[in-house]
Amino acid sequence: MTFPPPKTESPAQRFEEATTAARDALERVIAAANEAGWGTEEITAALLKAAQLMIDANRRDPDPADDPSISDAPAREQIGHGELYD
Repeated sequence: MTFPPPKTESPAQRFEEATTAARDALERVIAAANEAGWGTEEITAALLKAAQLMIDANRRDPDPADDPSISDAPAREQIGHGELYD
C-alpha cells in the first residue's frame, strides 16, 4: 500500500491531506477485511483499538529507530522454564 506524500507545509492542510489519505487506506483495509469475513463494525473497532495502541507506543518511544539494535544488548539466554543463565 502506498501513501501519497504531503503537498504542503501548512499544518492544517497537512492534517486534511493526511486524513483523506488515511481514510482512503482504511476503506481499502475494511473492504479487504469484509472480503475475509470480518464485519465492518468489528473491524473498525479493532482498527481504533490498534490505532490507540500505536499512539500509546509512540508516546512512550517517539523514535524507535534510534533505539539500540537488539544485537547490541547484552546477551542473556533463557533456557527451560524461566531460568536465566549467564
